[in-house]
This record gives sequence, C-alpha cells and structure tokens, in this order.
Amino acid sequence: MTAPPGRQGDLFAAASPEAATSPAPLPPPLPRQHLLCWQERLLAHQSPLFAGAAGGPAAALAAGPSQGLLFDPALDAGTGGSLPLELATSLNPLELQAQSLAFWRWPSAPQQGAAIYLVMDRPAEAPSPLLLYVGETGCADRRWKGDHDCKRYLAAYSEALGRAGLSTSLSIRFWCDVPGDSQGRRRLEQTLIRRWLPPFNKETRERWATPFTADPD
Repeated sequence: MTAPPGRQGDLFAAASPEAATSPAPLPPPLPRQHLLCWQERLLAHQSPLFAGAAGGPAAALAAGPSQGLLFDPALDAGTGGSLPLELATSLNPLELQAQSLAFWRWPSAPQQGAAIYLVMDRPAEAPSPLLLYVGETGCADRRWKGDHDCKRYLAAYSEALGRAGLSTSLSIRFWCDVPGDSQGRRRLEQTLIRRWLPPFNKETRERWATPFTADPD
C-alpha cells in the first residue's frame, strides 16, 4: 500500500538498484557557532554549580537561583526529608575518577554494585566541563554495555562537533557512595537531574533543544 502524501512512508520509497547500493549522503554539518552557543547556554547553568561544588556543600547550595528547583516534597517523601538534596549538593563530580566510555571492555571493571554515573565532556574551548548525562544502576560494571540512549546521543554529539572542528574529551564517572536500594537511587538521580539539567537525559532534552538527534524520546 502506498503511503499517503507527507507521511513517513515516503521516506522509504522504492529506489533504483544503483541508489540502493550507494551510501546515504551525510546531512549538512551543524554550524560551528550554533554548537558553541548551545554549549554556552549549558555552561551558563552548570559552571556556577561546578564552582559551588568545589567550595563544598554550603557553597553549592548558594551557587545560583536554580537551587529553588531542587526541593520537591514528593520526591523526598519517606527518605527523612531532604536526604536526596543533601546528597546531591555534597557531590563534586570532578572529585570522581574519570574513565573511558569503553571501561566495560576492560578485563575487570574498577567499580561494582550500586552507583550513580555521570557522563561528562571537557571541551578545550570551554572554561569548565559539561555534565551531559546522569544515570543510576545497581550493577556499575554492566550498565553501560549494549544499547543505551545516551550512547546514541554521544555518538551524534561527537560527530557534530568533529565536523565543525571542535574537540571533545568524553568520560564517565561513578559515584558509589549512594543508596543501595533502587528507589533511593532513583530519587537521588532525579534530584541531580533537576539540579544540573544534563541535556541528554529525557527529562531535559526539550529544555536545551538538543540538536544532535531528531528522536524526541
């Protein structure tokens, strides 16, 4: 059945044998200035948080006006009130060991068990790092294996910056001093997402108009 005009089916219309064997043309590269502006918007939010985290929990609490987003009574219900908030503001991501995104290929993973993990970039052009993704896992040595939405974002991100002549220095960091139960970790993960607004988490992609994929999920 022929797809109605304008429907997605038109994208897969029959092509000649020659066209079928030819590689699909690459989309035009994203403009360099567009990518730099996207990074600058993210830096405007996250740089004060990195500076506050380096100064300790008290400084982190006062790092900027976005802190009003952190407290959600429903999020903290049943956890002694502000436990996720206190843990989130105690975290300095730069104190965690940076590891290759291919760490899971090593013969023995350097971390096991429950963890919060952070995917970060340290662009040479930027004055501070970028926190791109926050996740939680009960099996730190296995969570990054196989398919992962964030991996697709990172591949598109790296390709877009590379084609624009911009550098990336991607790493993953594990925070293992976290609740052992999945419910507690998810509360902490959500508090960190609300605090840092990492652009590759599904909760924040619309906010940053992430340009590296057309997939809205």
